[in-house]
Amino acid sequence: MTNTLHRYGTAESFKDDYVIFALPAKGGAQKGDPKPALKRFLEIALEYNPVNIGDAMNGGATRPTEHTHALEHFAKRPTKPDFQQVIDGAGDPTTFSAVFATREDAEAFVTRIVAEDLGLSINISSSIANALGCCKAAGITRHSVGYSLGFEGIQDNVPNRHVLSLSTMCGHGMISQSLAKKMIDMVKENRLSPDKATASLSRFCSCGIFNPVRAKRIIEEARGKIF
Repeated sequence: MTNTLHRYGTAESFKDDYVIFALPAKGGAQKGDPKPALKRFLEIALEYNPVNIGDAMNGGATRPTEHTHALEHFAKRPTKPDFQQVIDGAGDPTTFSAVFATREDAEAFVTRIVAEDLGLSINISSSIANALGCCKAAGITRHSVGYSLGFEGIQDNVPNRHVLSLSTMCGHGMISQSLAKKMIDMVKENRLSPDKATASLSRFCSCGIFNPVRAKRIIEEARGKIF
């Protein structure tokens, strides 16, 4: 059970969203300091085309920067994620994550992590079908499964479904619905590119589980809608 289970959307909407967690295992499975194993988890992830990596203490690959003018927060900051920054700045052992946008990359990564046997607890967060596909590819049987009961009273065709899909990609609630709506509106008005809007949202996710590929797709879908 993880906070990523609260991502809003249908099972189909997670076709490009695989979040793989690594946590220090309890009960003696992890011997000694788990930090080297956690950093190795991130280093291996880089070989399989992640769209984001992060740790719960320091954030993901796209982080806040200091600027002197409010407009610079949207217009001038870089949109390219800095994966090496995450690895070099990894702090105390905590939850580390890697996010993938394709089934092939996610399944190959899980298969590799199983083979590496780092002594970490691994959690796959996606649709049930996606998670089972990763387990099958790696030749393992899932240990357990957790479900989200969804959002009561919210239909899939409500006007704010795109806003919810964006804001719930931060399970800690650090991406406000107002900001998500603002980013969609700015893209609709051609004041901001989808890439810049996605990067702006990604900076607010404090643990690195935000998926910029899925976010860009959602924003582009929302741009074609009239609310």
